[in-house]
This record gives sequence, C-alpha cells and structure tokens, in this order.
Amino acid sequence: MPKELIADTSLDYYLVNFDALGDERDEPNGTLMSQRLIEMLQTEPISDVFVISHGWLGDIPAARDQYSRWIRAMAANTADIEKLKQVRSNFKPLLIALHWPSLPWGNETLKAETEEAFVNSIVSEYTEQIADTEPARNALRTIGAEALKDVAPDQLSAQTVQAYKVLNQEAALGSEGEAAAPGNDREPFDPETIYDETEIDEDSVGYDESGDLILSRIFSPLRSLSYWKMKARARQFGEGGGFEFLSKLQQKAAEETRFHLIGHSFGCIVVSGTLAGPKGKGVLPRPVNSLSLIQGALSLWSYCADIPVAKGKPGYFYPLIAESLVAGPIITTRSEHDSAVGTLYPLASGIVMSDPDFGDDLPRYGGIGTFGIQGDGLEINDINMLPCDQAYNFEPGKIYNIEASKYIRKIPPNAGLGGAHSSIDEPEVAHAVWSAVIGI
Repeated sequence: MPKELIADTSLDYYLVNFDALGDERDEPNGTLMSQRLIEMLQTEPISDVFVISHGWLGDIPAARDQYSRWIRAMAANTADIEKLKQVRSNFKPLLIALHWPSLPWGNETLKAETEEAFVNSIVSEYTEQIADTEPARNALRTIGAEALKDVAPDQLSAQTVQAYKVLNQEAALGSEGEAAAPGNDREPFDPETIYDETEIDEDSVGYDESGDLILSRIFSPLRSLSYWKMKARARQFGEGGGFEFLSKLQQKAAEETRFHLIGHSFGCIVVSGTLAGPKGKGVLPRPVNSLSLIQGALSLWSYCADIPVAKGKPGYFYPLIAESLVAGPIITTRSEHDSAVGTLYPLASGIVMSDPDFGDDLPRYGGIGTFGIQGDGLEINDINMLPCDQAYNFEPGKIYNIEASKYIRKIPPNAGLGGAHSSIDEPEVAHAVWSAVIGI
C-alpha cells in the first residue's frame, strides 16, 4: 500500500497489512511494505518510529478512517511537535499503522429478509469470529432459530444453553482467571449468568424500521465469546507478526533511532504482545522509548508483579516491567464514558460489576480503559488528563494512569454498546501521547 496522506497536515503514515495468522500480506506489486520501511530506515535520517495498532475493526477502510482521525489530531498539536523539535533537533518521524483482522463484537442488526436468511447470516458472521467448525455452525443455527421464537425470553431455553456451551468448546478459549494470557483470562463460560445480567431496553427488541432483526439480549453470550476470541487473536498477532515486524525494524535502524508503541482497545494487547514476543519470552534488540495504552481492553492486573485478588501470581505482561522493555514512560487513559470496557469487559468475563469505582476497591475483572494499570510491584501515578497548554513532566520507567473522562466522552450515533470507546481523536489525548514521546 502506498503512503497514506492526511490532507492539510504535516504528518503521513504507512499502513502494513497482516492476515489472521500474523503474516504480512504482499503489496499489489508483490513486495512487502516492511521491506520498504526497512529501506527507509537505512537510507533516511529517521529519528523516531511510531508503531500504532487499532483495536476491533473489521476491514482496511475502517482502519484507515480511525488512523486518519488519530494522526490528524496528533498533527494539530503543533506546539508539541515544535517542542519535540527543540528537544531533538533532528526530529524526523516515521509513522507505521498496523492492520490485523479483528471483527467488531456486538453488531446491532443483521439482514433478515427471511427467517432462513437470518439464521444463515448469524452462522456466516460468527463462524468467522469464533470457530469455523461443523459443531459451531450447528450451534449457531440453533441460537439463530431460538432467537426467531423470542429475542428476550425470561430465561434461555435448554437448547440455547447447550448450543452456547458447544460454541464455547469449539472456540478453544481457556478460563484460567486473572493471570492468564489475554483471551484466557476469564471465568468459566456461563451463558445463563451472562444472559441474566444483560440489561435490556424493551423498545430495542425485535425488528427495526428497515426490517432488520436487532441482536438483543439472547445474543449477549454470543457477543461475549466473540469478544474473548478477538482478545486472544490480538495477543497472538502481537506475539507473532507484531514482534517479528518490530524486531526487523529495530535491527536495521540506527542505534539512536527511538521507537514508540501506541495501542487502542485490543490494540493495547497487540503492542504489549509485540514487546513480549512469542509466549511472552521474545527478546527485542532494544527497549522502546514510550508506550501509550489508550482505552485498553485488557486486564487492569496485566502488568503487576503480584495480583491482589490472586496472590502469588504476576500479570501476564509483568515481564515488560521486570525487564524494563519500555525505557520511557507508560501512559494509560481511562474514561467513565467508555461502556465497551466499563460494561462489556466484566460481563464477558462472567462477573457482574456495578458502576465504575475509581477508588481503592478494585474488581477482580476490569479493563485498563476503566481502572488504569493496577497491582503490586509497580510505580503508579494516577493523574488527570491535562489541557494542551499544560506539561505532564513524565519520568522514564514510571506508569501514568490518566483519568480522561472530561475529554474522552463523545458518543457517536453509531457507537452501539461501545459508548465513547473510540472517541479518542481529541487534541488532549494527542497531547498526552506526544508528551510521553517527548518525555516531559
């Protein structure tokens, strides 16, 4: 793919496309974008490399749209860019955006011209997300058929419960609790509990004005399985294709070139896995210089030395801290308006959670985008997001949980269950990321 240009800004970026197995896809001319980027690092005076990952997005146009909005917001912070140039007179950035196939959970409607077409659409949509096996297909057919009878029964039928249990088995996801790898860090799958605890608006049940059946309460366990499957894929991609890609870039870059990782949502798992490497045991040529985790959809305990609710167990990504794989600051954002992480995350884990509480009482299961990074053995600083004309004074090796509800709050019309989860293209968010890069 060619350079992605963002009109009327000083920044552009390159989009690198990977398949579901973490292998880079060829460009139309048969070459790999990674090879072009390596050649740039060898021939141009690149001072800073930014590797950015989206979260759950289904296709390249959606990824392009989000990356363009992010980078436009970063380009608009000209004061931060000028400050960076003062700190590093040779500042010349290379922005690299990763695309990995991650279908969104919680589609609100599916076409339903006929009952048979509706069931077939359920099968087609979710085999790709969860498991493409004959038992999974049969289970999805059962769930779709049961939904046509009643999208919000008082309780799930025995047939639906059994279908969900088969689907969970075919998904091959673990349920190993808080210290497990992302995707396996959940409670045993219980479709009846998930269903019982799913809130429902009676006005949203049934068919919409265009005749599409709204995916309501009966599909809540299906959303949960899709969520955890995509979470596992994010880790697998990061530890595989992401790690290999970053390793190649660092091997060819000049010693003084700085690297910065930025992730949003499941993209925070991608960039963390990229640092950790295969099964968390990879070794990169050098540490990265900053890590920005924006509305992270991964466990609040992921980086700690000892999980308070599972004593004696470290978080899955604790080696990033123990081995100082991030030389500069680590920043996170959290927002009470992000219902994707604030509501879906604990529900999908099999745990009921009331309204977010940012105090000392932290839940067993909760996302970084709601609570920040937490746990023992960490140097944590809880701060508020600042306006663009104020300095953060970030220090190397420290973690900064930034309360951003004042700025990450816009809920677009098509947000669905996500709330303000993707409303991160704000100048104040960009200012925090730039400040981590600058180191002040």
